[in-house]
Amino acid sequence: MAASTTLGLFSANTSTRIPFPKADSSSSIRVSLKTNACAVSDLGFITSQLSGLKISKVVSFQPARPIFTKFSPALQPVARRICPFTGKKANRANKVSFSNHKTKKLQFVNLQYKRVWWEAGKRFVKLRLSTKALKTIEKNGLDAVAKKAGIDLRKL
Repeated sequence: MAASTTLGLFSANTSTRIPFPKADSSSSIRVSLKTNACAVSDLGFITSQLSGLKISKVVSFQPARPIFTKFSPALQPVARRICPFTGKKANRANKVSFSNHKTKKLQFVNLQYKRVWWEAGKRFVKLRLSTKALKTIEKNGLDAVAKKAGIDLRKL
């Protein structure tokens, strides 16, 4: 009994333990009981003919390899409340009541969707920009403002 481990499995009619062969033993043993309720195959599986379950012994244990993934920060949402040309964003301010009670509020940028003609690309470009950026584009031109802000208009 020292060369084999004992699996705590009892048959339906008899209360005999079924010895399970170790991985280092070279002889393959096939054991079947009289009641034919359980059988140990030479592959190391115990098959129950009543329920169809397989119970196996792990012969060689290999620890699971850790999954390495490249860390990438969460992508920023597409429709953020920031103007890409001027960098304007929401301002934190106080809402002051008549009793001088102050509560925090956000003053958002006046962002507008606007189709702007891009002369170099000979097409319209749909942009979401602030009204201040729209005035700057009318004054200096779309190419100059986009170049200063580092925006590639060909990707839009």
